Amino acid sequence: MQNQKRSQFEFVVLMAGLMSIVALSIDAVLPALPEIGEYLNSISETENQKLITAIFLGLGFGQLIFGPLSDSLGRKPMVYVGFCVFVIASIICMTTKNFEMMLFGRVLQGVGLSSSRTMSIAIVRDSYDGDHMAKILSVVTMTFILVPIIAPMLGQFLLNHFGWQSIFTVNLIFGLLIIIWFWKRQPETLHKEYQRTFRLSIFKTGTITFFRIKSAVIYTLLSGLVTGSFMVYLSTSQQIFQVQYNLGDLFPYIFASLATTIGLATFLNSAIVMRFGMWNLVNIALLVFVINSFVFVVLFWSGVNPPLGVLVFFLILQFASIAFLFGNYRALAMQPMGHIAGIGSALNGFLSTVMAVPIANFIGSFIKTSVLPLFIGFFVTGLIGLVLFYSVKKPVRVKA
Repeated sequence: MQNQKRSQFEFVVLMAGLMSIVALSIDAVLPALPEIGEYLNSISETENQKLITAIFLGLGFGQLIFGPLSDSLGRKPMVYVGFCVFVIASIICMTTKNFEMMLFGRVLQGVGLSSSRTMSIAIVRDSYDGDHMAKILSVVTMTFILVPIIAPMLGQFLLNHFGWQSIFTVNLIFGLLIIIWFWKRQPETLHKEYQRTFRLSIFKTGTITFFRIKSAVIYTLLSGLVTGSFMVYLSTSQQIFQVQYNLGDLFPYIFASLATTIGLATFLNSAIVMRFGMWNLVNIALLVFVINSFVFVVLFWSGVNPPLGVLVFFLILQFASIAFLFGNYRALAMQPMGHIAGIGSALNGFLSTVMAVPIANFIGSFIKTSVLPLFIGFFVTGLIGLVLFYSVKKPVRVKA
């Protein structure tokens, strides 16, 4: 029993490590956005936000490639191919002197990283089921959250001492260490009975199967809404705290404290999901998500930013609810797709990300002198989410 626990612990940390390459590539760059924009002759702070949303665009489209291929060729080969793409993209980002080429490099980074992100979820689905799967995904997400806690501080340190290019170098070194660990310790998890001979028709048949599962589609749309609203915060956080609140070098610490909130809430979710069920927890979290944002909008409708402490309080409540939504939405979507875990995970990630990017870009374009549009975005996406959530029948609980 001891060995089994230790093996599961290593599995969880390794899956979180794969996903953390993505988080580090996004969050470590945040403090450097003004410097990168200035170096590449960006026209505005709003334009710099695209350096964050571009990587998400690549994450979305890349999953359509690696997910279906993994159902035929296995999960591990796709991780290796994706990392090679990530290496090439990172070199482009480090060497370019053109803003548009940097955006291309970030999109390509996302394409490469989509492999590790999609495969980690598919591997968890291969290995676990029901509420136990939700528990594992929550723990993976919690460990994954530890990276955004330290990533901006690491990015700030590297920026101050070695320049912004060093951030991409460290990302590569971290990714290489995770890939070596993955190669040495993680066995292939694709079940033989689910392995399909590769044909182009796999994309078609897998997609048709996915769209016939109403709950998978609805929970995927819900993931897109909450990801989009959270992506607004990610892409504008530097602008909010460093420009609107004039916090300067304190930004990484504020960002880290809020990321800690998500980590703690995700840990709580992993501890209680087996008892209460993922559907019930999503129900409560979604109500908190909507009510909290509505109260903020009503109180600060004038557009004048509240004191920093008040803003942080509302963001803590918002992010705590988001923590319960992220993993459980994904687990609820993946639950009926064990037979197409690769393409199912890919379509889930693709659709939710493709939804999220325009949502983030649209709402983010209004965040210039006030944080109010952020919470309006939270409220509107949450309200739509409630309608979609209640349109799906409550699933029968599957216990490990």
